Amino acid sequence: MSSLGVGVSPGTVPVYHNRKVLDMRIRITELVLRCVILGLGVLAAVLIGTDSQVREIFSFQKKAKFTDMKALVFLVIANGLASGYSLIQGLRCVVSMVKGSVLFSKPLAWAIFSGDQVMAYITVAAIAASGQSAVVSKLGQPDLQWMKICDMYGKFCNQVGEGVVIAFVVSLSMVILSCISAFTLFRLYGANKKKSTSW
Repeated sequence: MSSLGVGVSPGTVPVYHNRKVLDMRIRITELVLRCVILGLGVLAAVLIGTDSQVREIFSFQKKAKFTDMKALVFLVIANGLASGYSLIQGLRCVVSMVKGSVLFSKPLAWAIFSGDQVMAYITVAAIAASGQSAVVSKLGQPDLQWMKICDMYGKFCNQVGEGVVIAFVVSLSMVILSCISAFTLFRLYGANKKKSTSW
């Protein structure tokens, strides 16, 4: 790269590297994703956590609630954790943007990267477990003589389904955010190295 900030691509097209513009775009994207995770995580937790339906079976009343399926309990907890974590990190993003500093030292970047990775794994695990439970509830398991629960508790299953779809968006956003934090972290290690053109 030349001292003017113009690099040469493998072809003949000049490449312009404007680090400040890239940093601002990354910060804005990170803040938007953290706000999406915060809002949708709370929405998914509330949709699933407040869902219940009472059904009368042979003169007994049976109430279906999210605590009957441990995968849904895990999903509500995971979305609550992701929302709280995103609130804290979102505030850090806002402070960083107001101060105008990148705010990244290597230890802080490692901490953010590690936290994002942990939250991404937790949300992916929660959505996988609840998705599998939702399929069994919807379709049953004839080989084990498990009946289709959603035939009896339709409203309950519909609301849980909406919550699972929203939680999937939260999980996907968390994975994208962990990729952004990985890019930000490893960019710190490549910034001071100069390319050697001699073989």
